[in-house]
Amino acid sequence: MTEQDNYVLKFPDQTGQAKEVTFTKKSTLFVLGANGTGKSALMHRLYSQNNINARRISAHRQTWFTSNAMDFTSSSKVTTETNILAHDAQAQSRWRDDHASQRSQVVVFDLINAQNIRAREIADTMDNGAFEEAKELSLKDAPIKILNHLLKLSNLPIDISIGKDEKVFASKNGSLPYSIAELSDGERNAILIAADVLTATENTLFIIDEPERHLHRSIISPLLTSLFSHREDCTFVVATHDIGLPLDNPDANILLVRNCEWENGNIKGWDTDLIESADEIDYQIKQDILGSRRTLLFVEGIQSSMDTHLYQILFPNVSVIPQGNCVEVERAVIGVRSTDALHWVNAVGLVDADDRSHDQINELKVQNIYALPCYSVESIYYCPEMIAAVASKSVEIHGGNAEELVELANNALLKAVAGHKDRLCARLCERRIKLQMLPPDWKAIQNQNNYEINIDLKKALNEEQQQFDKNFSDKNVASIIARYPVRETQALGEIAKALKFASRKNYEDAVRKLLIDDEGLRNQIREKFGDLAEAFEDQNDDNEIEANAA
Repeated sequence: MTEQDNYVLKFPDQTGQAKEVTFTKKSTLFVLGANGTGKSALMHRLYSQNNINARRISAHRQTWFTSNAMDFTSSSKVTTETNILAHDAQAQSRWRDDHASQRSQVVVFDLINAQNIRAREIADTMDNGAFEEAKELSLKDAPIKILNHLLKLSNLPIDISIGKDEKVFASKNGSLPYSIAELSDGERNAILIAADVLTATENTLFIIDEPERHLHRSIISPLLTSLFSHREDCTFVVATHDIGLPLDNPDANILLVRNCEWENGNIKGWDTDLIESADEIDYQIKQDILGSRRTLLFVEGIQSSMDTHLYQILFPNVSVIPQGNCVEVERAVIGVRSTDALHWVNAVGLVDADDRSHDQINELKVQNIYALPCYSVESIYYCPEMIAAVASKSVEIHGGNAEELVELANNALLKAVAGHKDRLCARLCERRIKLQMLPPDWKAIQNQNNYEINIDLKKALNEEQQQFDKNFSDKNVASIIARYPVRETQALGEIAKALKFASRKNYEDAVRKLLIDDEGLRNQIREKFGDLAEAFEDQNDDNEIEANAA
């Protein structure tokens, strides 16, 4: 890897020796440390060494809008940005900001300008008679549409719009529009962070300082994760006190800032460690920063937006950590709960039911592991309740009859899985058999008895094929979706198409938006998680989202 593929942060350690931290461009680095460890000074140093491509977002400071209008001309905006850059290069910018209001106005200018540029591109293309090209341009989401989508994914039910005279308005939970100057501190910060990132040029280095200061972690965590995903062409360095933020982004590196040494009013050096994953953070630092119990939900699968976004919407006050398979989930939960040093962590597991018996499910529950009674997370996205809700929303946009759309979707599923019976049944049998092939426990080993496994594969497959045939003849789509890996067929794409969506992704985006907007549906889907949902509901202490955002 060449030098130009990396950013380098150079600073002295506590002995005065030169130290370098190198991180790859288009990656994410969390700078994690307690108050007084010198994080802000280190961030200023990083900015000074890379200010050509860098953009600072001081999310920990108070922000406000003098109005909801674009008060800048293009020339005055350039002048203001020049002044801000000069100010940010000075050491005093670590604790003093003389341009707080102007920063907000620059972000508003850039957001409106990005919206206008898109509109002009479409209009110019239409004027030139390139109608197909104009249509393609219009299919690319407008900046404010993307902003609103990210806000909802982050548990903020706010819609931003541009009104007459290019004034910017907000609407919350369907309220009448009001000036963005009236937003709360948390809401303003979320919008400014998101808008700043969305309107930046490619290859920008974002240096974000303490984004959790005005925002509850159930908001800032999904917001940051969504921004990282949406701007994969940029690099992010986030300074934070919140141990949960890097834990929610396991692919990010962490610069652990333990302490700093002062001499004559200046920092002489920093005591730091660069670690490759959040799992390596030692207990003492976790205790220093967090200082209280938190909940981790270990789930099957790999890190993906489909899993994590759904669980974050349903359970916004926990950190979702994929572990691969059910065995790894059990190991993770038992490992954390049996480690005295991690007594403040509440570890919970979620695994697929996989035809476990009632007794087996209860045994898991004793270990704080709960069973999801379906094959995979797709079974939640495409359950009958979700399909019906999406169909009802679809007819509001496209017209038609919701019941007819549901029937089309059900028929599309049955047609898509019809030719895959043998493989679907074999795949389900495979999962069951793997559960029977777990190694003996210590008691069996201590008894020194032979440990044999004898499985009648033909009988297992025949019985499952009979069950499949019954579900198919009864048109029991709920059972088919919940029981089999239908994602391995064309079924999910066909369901999306039947409901008038261009792709599975569009359908799944609509599912998440519906869950964000519809509390009744959200509660209905939560019920599918049984005792797990009840366990999380019992943790209703100081985790109220709106109270912390306001």
